[in-house]
Amino acid sequence: MSIVSEIEHRLSRLGLPVAVSFWDGITISPLESPKIHLTLKSPRAISSLVRPTLGKIAKAYVEGQIDIEGDPRETIEIGQRLVSEHASTYQRRSAVLSWWRHTRPSDRRAIQHHYDVGNEFYGLWLDRNRVYSCGYFKSPDDSLDLAQEQKLEHICRKLQLKPGERFLDIGCGWGALIIWAARHYGVKAVGITLSDEQHALANQRIKELGLEESCEARLMDYRDVPSDQVFDKIASVGMFEHVGKKNLPVYFAKIHSLLKPGGMVMNHGITTNSLDDRALGSDIGKFVDEYVFPGGELVHVSRVIREMSIQGLEMWDSESLRPHYAKTLWHWVERLEANAVRARELVGERRYRVWRIYMAGSAHAFERGWISIFQILGGKPLDNGSLPYPLTREHVYAVDQR
Repeated sequence: MSIVSEIEHRLSRLGLPVAVSFWDGITISPLESPKIHLTLKSPRAISSLVRPTLGKIAKAYVEGQIDIEGDPRETIEIGQRLVSEHASTYQRRSAVLSWWRHTRPSDRRAIQHHYDVGNEFYGLWLDRNRVYSCGYFKSPDDSLDLAQEQKLEHICRKLQLKPGERFLDIGCGWGALIIWAARHYGVKAVGITLSDEQHALANQRIKELGLEESCEARLMDYRDVPSDQVFDKIASVGMFEHVGKKNLPVYFAKIHSLLKPGGMVMNHGITTNSLDDRALGSDIGKFVDEYVFPGGELVHVSRVIREMSIQGLEMWDSESLRPHYAKTLWHWVERLEANAVRARELVGERRYRVWRIYMAGSAHAFERGWISIFQILGGKPLDNGSLPYPLTREHVYAVDQR
């Protein structure tokens, strides 16, 4: 059986609405109305379909070996069906690679690789506050702008921020949370990031809003925050994924040392649903590590809670926002595609494809339950073991607490 016949037979057997055009002009379409059209640009692209994995297909797309036309949701779903016979949900990580990562220099390089691609590029598809983490949808019809502001408010309420408190945001991005907290809660806010471009824009926004006295962004590794600076409340939103499994004790110990007794911390981060912390299977983990988040490692939520507890931080509350992240990612994909021409001008075809396929694939992973995201609220108990926190969550869900 020829390669063309083999691919056609496989598509027909699985009932996939996919048309495939080959580099020599041949086109096959087992079903009359295909929803997805793949164009194989050279014989090299064949390997991504003969024994396919999601990672192989994504890599071939990013490298320009194949073109994919069609709705991203249907593309990812059909891709999952195509590889289902050979794919496993999780696979083991390389222990050697994990051990040598997450030094200060390697973490800074990883952050710059992902974030320092131009503030205008991110501005094309993020919300007006440039929040690069999942929104909080009170209604399925909420806009992305509204969902992200609701998320900022949700965090501030959970932390019970109060005027005059010192507030630290680890991994502050473009400054959305520290600006929101300073403007709406009257805190003295400090944000830290390893991204030059995030740091520059965050401080520009702070200056434009006249918040220099109450808000600042620093270019700094979390491990280098001076130990004599103590904060009433700490948040870490969308940064935890970069810490690395071996550094979790260091990370939570640092938070514990910076938090005053009776203070609260919110750790908002993506987790794997693999109990033994395996990477995503079907070569997805390899693709993300190579093209998107070098050195990123996800752990199960139980490990997060355990490591927090070992370092003296008592978990007070935990909330999964898994469906919220899937919705957020689809918003991002739609907005990126709507601005595709400008995005390609800014970052090039290859990087545009990386973000398009990565975000669509991530949305699918959240929907499938392969990964999740948790807001874990913890505290540093007082000497007598107590934590001055309300008995109920009414303050979080009050219509207007300000």
